[in-house]
Amino acid sequence: EVRLVESGGGLVQAGGSLGLSCAASGLTFDDYRIGWFRQAPGKEREGVSCISTNDGSTLYKESVKGRFTISSDNAKNTVYLQMNSLKPEDTAVYYCAADQYACDNFDYWGQGTQVTVSS
Repeated sequence: EVRLVESGGGLVQAGGSLGLSCAASGLTFDDYRIGWFRQAPGKEREGVSCISTNDGSTLYKESVKGRFTISSDNAKNTVYLQMNSLKPEDTAVYYCAADQYACDNFDYWGQGTQVTVSS
């Protein structure tokens, strides 16, 4: 059974930082792309970042470039999202997801973790 478990969410003031973790199990980690998504109340889910765990290549949503950094520790089957210079508009539930082939058709999803940025 594939499981993705997010952790690290919380409440932070604008301008602050948070780090999220996504621990994966039940899959061959190196074969997958791991993405971070977010969904704010009343809004559609949007992709934030994605990493290919085999070669480390990354993608970012334009609005988070320079503020968010995605990384992976293949020995721990874990992907991280370091979020700096947070803004109130970053407030959302953050999810990680796994896609075996590319960062565009995710098969497995975590349960989400809340990130709240106060102004």
